[in-house]
Amino acid sequence: MTQLTTFTIALSLIFLSFAANSMAQDGDMEPEETEVWEPVPEKITPGSSYGDPPSDAIVLFDGSGFSNWEHPDGSDVKWKLEDGAMTVNPGTGGIQTKQDFGSVQLHIEWRAPEPSGEGQDRGNSGVFLQDRYEVQVLDSYNNKTYSNGMAGSIYKQHIPAVNAAKAPGEWQTYDIMFEAPEFNDDGSVAKPAYLTVFWNGIMVHNKAELKGPTVYIGHPEYEAYEGGAPLALQDHSHTVSFRNIWVRELDQ
Repeated sequence: MTQLTTFTIALSLIFLSFAANSMAQDGDMEPEETEVWEPVPEKITPGSSYGDPPSDAIVLFDGSGFSNWEHPDGSDVKWKLEDGAMTVNPGTGGIQTKQDFGSVQLHIEWRAPEPSGEGQDRGNSGVFLQDRYEVQVLDSYNNKTYSNGMAGSIYKQHIPAVNAAKAPGEWQTYDIMFEAPEFNDDGSVAKPAYLTVFWNGIMVHNKAELKGPTVYIGHPEYEAYEGGAPLALQDHSHTVSFRNIWVRELDQ
């Protein structure tokens, strides 16, 4: 028997002895010893059906008006309001929430208009978390474009696992879990941002790590910042509509 074999057997015996001892100790425990009673989770009331805001949600748009929104310069929203939805008014610019947010659970519904172009020139808009990190909105129903720029992509960073697109004119949903980044005192990244995205109820990103804010040209790079920032919706010259927007603020 070699010295290495003897060592391996001895190590295995030590491990088995430790495991047996641990199991013996667990066997001596009462069930109550592993019951945790505090803290007690807060009771909230779920929405009555899928997509309805729960009782602890902040409703950002319910179809009645733009009271929670503004253009980046602080002016009143110039998008169209009709039939419980808001629609991009091309050329008026993007809009953002008046309130700043950190980590959130976001529900938003969107609809691409009837197709009139192809690729990126078809039902294009975007949902920006903290006004920096874009989940792409695009008509991706029978519409070829670069995969990290299609609907459901984390623009130019992550390709969605599948194409869950509905036909233009149909309402689609994003349910997004956003974890805001954290920075050290010297400006370096202590924890990057993460996004989990469900598109029409299908998970297309599972805690995808972001390399920095969305950029169109080049590679993303973090710059340290403090506090929250608005949720923003993009004017990309297409009449994309949005409705039923709500968030839940999350503790990091």
